[in-house]
Amino acid sequence: MRESPSTQGEPSTSATVDDSYSAGRVEDSQLFLSLPALNQAASYLAQTASFLTQCLPVPGYVGLSEEDQELVTLPPASAAGRHSVQTSSPESAGTNSSLSQADNGASPSQENTGQMVPSHVFQNGASLFQGLVERARKTVRGSADDIGWLQQGQSLPTTEDGTARFLEILDSVRKNEHKLPDSVVYLLVPGLFSNHGPLYFVKTKAYFSKMGLACHIAKIHSESSVSKNAREIKEYIEEIYWGSRKRVLLLGHSKGGVDSAAALSLYWPQLKDKVAGLVLAQSPYGGSPVASDILREGQLGDYVRLRKIMEILVSKVLKGDLQALEDLTYERRKEFLQQHPLPPEVPIVSFHTEASITPSVLTALSHVAHLELPIAAGGNSTRIPVVMPLSAAMAACSQLLVARYGEKSDGLVTRKDAEVPGSVVVRPERKLDHAWMVYSSLKEEPGDQADTSQVCEALLTLLVEVAQKRRHGMSMKDE
Repeated sequence: MRESPSTQGEPSTSATVDDSYSAGRVEDSQLFLSLPALNQAASYLAQTASFLTQCLPVPGYVGLSEEDQELVTLPPASAAGRHSVQTSSPESAGTNSSLSQADNGASPSQENTGQMVPSHVFQNGASLFQGLVERARKTVRGSADDIGWLQQGQSLPTTEDGTARFLEILDSVRKNEHKLPDSVVYLLVPGLFSNHGPLYFVKTKAYFSKMGLACHIAKIHSESSVSKNAREIKEYIEEIYWGSRKRVLLLGHSKGGVDSAAALSLYWPQLKDKVAGLVLAQSPYGGSPVASDILREGQLGDYVRLRKIMEILVSKVLKGDLQALEDLTYERRKEFLQQHPLPPEVPIVSFHTEASITPSVLTALSHVAHLELPIAAGGNSTRIPVVMPLSAAMAACSQLLVARYGEKSDGLVTRKDAEVPGSVVVRPERKLDHAWMVYSSLKEEPGDQADTSQVCEALLTLLVEVAQKRRHGMSMKDE
């Protein structure tokens, strides 16, 4: 009994594809096994890609010369039951043709009715399928390879743990021992959507003013790009310095910390004599997985059109710029920090937390604004608090990031991405979500816990100590 020509001749195209990409498929198959739905989807895509590459022309295909062109012989319609595909070169075309005729019992004229398709078509089909697999793999991986990338850089300066000292200062603050100097001006820089939250940082500013300290809130358009806000913050600092002749201590929350750091990176020659230091509180300095998963191509947001929804929300409703969110993706942060690193002489304190999922937190409502009712008969207007379940939303996002990436976060920013290289880092064990820093809860804080204003005071006090220690070290080095 003779063997089939398909087994005697050159190997089939399908076998070639398997050999070429076997290494990549092992890794991807292991990735898909944990998700049955994606495993089925990959199988369906494989069948679809195989069908399309056999039936559809390949755009941009340029035929090869007769000497180099390999041809793939497809059986005629009468041989539909056979799945073998013969690959032949011009030198062996006659041999393979005679074998095929003998095996099928067909005449040369009948054999010539088969279609001659360049094998490049199948190579493009394999590339198409590989692209589909890579896209599926990219979707499954998400931001797993990007989270904490700053801590993996060998050339970046190391951080210093200042948690213990921060807790000591916070305890003193709660005992009414205040050490913040009045020789500087304090500038609070809010984050995203602060223009639509009238109470953003208001309580903290009032707290500082009661202590006799000059404190301002930067009125920037938070939904603008990082570079645009950096320019506005630079102008704020210069205006404050020219008016008071005092240096400025900055505290930026969320994107406000990123905007403030960008101002120092871009305009340090003009600001080095006007800025005393910077606190970044819950800031996505390295990037945010939430922003990346929504906006990056091939991520989950692509499949439910989240990017389009956010574009409408930010650009049309909030009159902002979608680049404000794009600047927080890992790609944009890596690009910016490579081109504009923070000056090493700037005193920096990084603060990050983890969201809580306790029942009391999930049922809490955050006070974000006031609603003014018409003046009543008594001549006094009525103010009703506007509340939102921000804690529950942050807890849900936090659990999603834990489930997908195994990373702890405050709901929007992972703890790893909030640490600035070379900074003094505060890592409290107390569970605080991303919105807690700026919006107070309708429930009073427990008697044994500090409120947001006290935490801000403790962070800035620690920053003053870090700046003093750095100046002392530089003076000793000069001597």
